[in-house]
Amino acid sequence: MNVLFVCLGNVCRSPIAEALLKKKYSENGIEFEVDSAGFEPYHINKSPDEKAIRTAKYYGLELTGKSRLFVKADFDRFDKIYGMDTQNIRDIKELARSDEDLKKVDYILNLLEPGKNKTLADPFHTGIENCHVIFKKLDKATDVLVEEVKKSLLV
Repeated sequence: MNVLFVCLGNVCRSPIAEALLKKKYSENGIEFEVDSAGFEPYHINKSPDEKAIRTAKYYGLELTGKSRLFVKADFDRFDKIYGMDTQNIRDIKELARSDEDLKKVDYILNLLEPGKNKTLADPFHTGIENCHVIFKKLDKATDVLVEEVKKSLLV
């Protein structure tokens, strides 16, 4: 399953989720595309936020890549598109071209609490301790995603 993670600036939440899932896919021999994107242009082509980099490093994960914008063509490239909060979901859905596109979109935390549509707060303007909270939730959510993908590959 090709997966795209989307947050506001593509510098904290979505790059962490991307790195976590890429590592877990690799460890499980799963070969699919994983990426991240955002909606605000002020971080385009920039590295992830320093707090996110330090948090990921604390857990033995390296954040690489550069921020990019979500584009309509992402609906063609990805099987699932996970937004981090209500605004991200709204922005993604506004670009959807069909019901098929809309079926690909979901809240990341629905992996942990299906149907609750809970949001994952943006740690960009807060302390590093919030990055640790976000990291742990994304770690659990990507664990669930990997298990779902593994089950689907057995069918």
